[in-house]
Amino acid sequence: MEQAVFTVNNVWMMISTGLVFIMHLGFASLESGLTRSKNTTNVLFKNTLIPGIGLLTYALLGFNLMYPGFAAGTSMDFFGFSGFGLTLPEGGETNKYNVGYTYWTDFLFQGMFAATCATIVSGAVAERIKLNSFMVFSILFVAVTYPIIGSWKWGYGWLNTLGFWDFAGSTLVHSVGGWGALAGILLLGARIGKYEGKKINVIAGHSMPLAVLGTFMLWLGWFGFNGGSVLSADPGATSRVLVMTSLAAAAGGIAAALTIMFTTKKYDLGMVLNGILAGLVGITAGADQMGVLDSVLIGLISGVIVVFAVLVFDKLRIDDPVGALSVHLVCGIFGTLAVGIFGAKAGMNQLMIQLLGVAACGATAFGSAFLFFFVIKKTMGLRVTAEEEIEGLDHHEHGMNAYNLQNAEVVEKKVKTHDNGVSKEEKVLA
Repeated sequence: MEQAVFTVNNVWMMISTGLVFIMHLGFASLESGLTRSKNTTNVLFKNTLIPGIGLLTYALLGFNLMYPGFAAGTSMDFFGFSGFGLTLPEGGETNKYNVGYTYWTDFLFQGMFAATCATIVSGAVAERIKLNSFMVFSILFVAVTYPIIGSWKWGYGWLNTLGFWDFAGSTLVHSVGGWGALAGILLLGARIGKYEGKKINVIAGHSMPLAVLGTFMLWLGWFGFNGGSVLSADPGATSRVLVMTSLAAAAGGIAAALTIMFTTKKYDLGMVLNGILAGLVGITAGADQMGVLDSVLIGLISGVIVVFAVLVFDKLRIDDPVGALSVHLVCGIFGTLAVGIFGAKAGMNQLMIQLLGVAACGATAFGSAFLFFFVIKKTMGLRVTAEEEIEGLDHHEHGMNAYNLQNAEVVEKKVKTHDNGVSKEEKVLA
C-alpha cells in the first residue's frame, strides 16, 4: 500500500512538473503577443533558452543552495550550500525533504520554478535590452539569488522558523522576479517614443491572439504550479487548491474588466488578461489556506490592484511592456500579505511576519538584481543602440524575422461578387 501511494504521489508530481513546464510556452506567447512584431524572435529566443539555463544552473548549484540541509523548525540560517551537482541521497531515490516522491522528481519540479523568475524579468525589459547581457543576468539571478531566497522558507531557513508562509511562491517566485524586473527597468530606461514630455504613448503589442493563448496556457500551468505545491496527490488538499486557484483567476479577470471600463470607458482585453494573472499570483501564497469567499476576494482585489498599478507605473515613467511589475511584483506582495489577512492564522502577528518576509526577500532580490545589471551595464553594456531598437531586435540580434511577410507575393485580382443581386468588382489579395 505504501508503495502504491508513493507511486501515485510521484506520478502527480511529474504531471505537475509538466504543467509548470507548459507555463514557459505561456510566457513566451504572452510576452511576444504584447510586444511589437519586430522583436518577436528576440522575445521567443529568450523564453526558449531560459528553461535550459534554469535547469542547468539549478542542477549545478541552485538545488543545493535552496535545500542546503537546514534543520526544520529551528534553523535561523540565511545561507547554506550542500555542494555542487546532483547527488543521489542516502536511501536510494527517496527524497529527504519531501519523502512522498523521488529526489529526481523533486529536482525537476523545483527547477521549473527556478526558471520562472528570469521569465518574469524577460517581459519587463523587452524590446531594448541586449540579448547577451540579459542571458548573463539570467544565469546569475537564477543560479544565486532565487535559490538563496527560496532556502529561507522552502529550505527550512530563518523565515520558515519565524512562521512566514508562502505556499507556492507569491513572494519567493513572483515578487522576486518582479523586483529583478524593476531593477532592470530602472537601469535600462523607457523604450524610445514611450514618453514624450507629459504625454504617455501607447505602444501596442502586435498579437492579442498570442497574448490570450499565453494567458490560458499560464492558467493551465498554474494547476501544476499550485496543485503540485501540495507535494502529494492528496485528493482533498489538491482539489481544494485547484478550485481556490481558479476562483481567484476568474474573479481577477472580471474585476480588471470592470475596473478598466469604469476608468477609461473601454473594455481593454490586455487588462483582463493581466487581471486573470493577477488573481493567480495573488492566491498563490495562500491557496492551501483559503476558503471560497477568501479566494474570490483575493482575486477581486488583485484584479483592481493590477489595473491601477499599470496606470501608476506609467505615471512614474517606468516602462513595462507586458505589465510584469503590476502582475508579479505588486500582486505578489499583496498575495503574501493576504495570508495574514485571510489565512488560517490571520492576525496582526502573522501579517507582520508576512511583511517582514516581503521586505527581506524584496531587498535581497532588488539589491542583487540591481548589482548584476549595474556591473553588466558598465562592462558589457545593457541597452541596444537607438538604431537597433527602432529597426527591431529581430533583425540586429538574430538576422531573421518572426514573420516573413515581406517575402510573400501580393497579387491583385479583380473578381465579381454579388450583393443583393448587384454585380460589382473588388480587388483582393491572392
